Amino acid sequence: MIWLYNKDTFEKPGTMKLTCLLFLFSIPFLLRAQPDTKTKNIFIITTDGFRWQEVFTGADSALINNSKYTSDTSITKQLYWDDSVEMRRKKLMPFFWSVIACKGQLYGNRFLSNRVNMKNLYKISYPGYNEILTGYADWHLIPNTAVNNKITNILEYLNKQPAFNGKVVAFTSWNIFPYIINEERSKLTVNSGYEKLQTSSDTTNDLINLLQETIVEKNHTRYDLLTSLSAREYIQTKHPKIVFLGLGETDESAHSNRYDLYLQQANMVDKLISDLWYYVQTDPFYKDNTTFIITTDHGRGNTSRSWHTHGPFTPGSGQTWMAIIGPDIISAGEIIEVQQLYSNQLAATIALLLGERFEARHPVGKAIHLSALGYGNSSASKGR
Repeated sequence: MIWLYNKDTFEKPGTMKLTCLLFLFSIPFLLRAQPDTKTKNIFIITTDGFRWQEVFTGADSALINNSKYTSDTSITKQLYWDDSVEMRRKKLMPFFWSVIACKGQLYGNRFLSNRVNMKNLYKISYPGYNEILTGYADWHLIPNTAVNNKITNILEYLNKQPAFNGKVVAFTSWNIFPYIINEERSKLTVNSGYEKLQTSSDTTNDLINLLQETIVEKNHTRYDLLTSLSAREYIQTKHPKIVFLGLGETDESAHSNRYDLYLQQANMVDKLISDLWYYVQTDPFYKDNTTFIITTDHGRGNTSRSWHTHGPFTPGSGQTWMAIIGPDIISAGEIIEVQQLYSNQLAATIALLLGERFEARHPVGKAIHLSALGYGNSSASKGR
């Protein structure tokens, strides 16, 4: 501790003692003080392996015109192509570029030197989601298999806080998420893959379960539409405060070398998020107090030969993006400031927006300053 010498302090009996006591009593406040935010609920939404290139520039001309990756180039171009970048990206993701670009913020357009990256070495899904949810780029390789994560995640942490206990839920298409989140240890409500929904007096969950049973070829990733419907039903009936929604078909389509399906799935993700945002803004429980944070777990190859894959040896795999919209976020749109953000900053940022401080035994990436996100006076960027 550094003591500052002050002549008057030492000349007045008891003054130094009082000053020290006031300083000591202020320490807990200084450590815990958080910004006063309007956000009371957070939805964290991911779409697996969706490139920043498509987010910010729409369909790639080299891929949409290549019949090797696009089965019907004519129809696909009618749906998603335009010579104008602004129109092209809006055709692909109308909610992103009509609503978030007007009322929220989008980060990661590397053509403007606005960069978002993964910090982990591996650039595959398990390490990527671990980094997003724990704030830690674990250097231990955990492959995309059913291995329980030893690291504490932000969902688990929030569920232990009185304001959020029992109000944290995760719905995901990929069936490995219960292990990434460590459902066994965290005791969170998690529904992943083709896992059955809990039945109730409402028949909706029964219908979804029945529909899932009719799907003959089930793989490790459930259809995103089913995941979204399942989550939507839970949100409407239970009103959780923290929702993690993990969508996965963008990655599945890319690994199948189907650029046309990849674009279709991205467009569907945009529609699902749009529908969810509309619901949130028309439900009194969520209206004007809910923030959406949208991102991806990794990038992909940045050439027409490598776009379908990703990993530590594929350039572009660590390049990601993020979008955010909510009551504490000013309308800055596409961020044009030259900067570098990382996915390991999201966990602490989520806590900060909720007036909490994410503390864990492992290192946690520093929260993105709310001023940088546009809360209050911002030196951030004007929309483009």
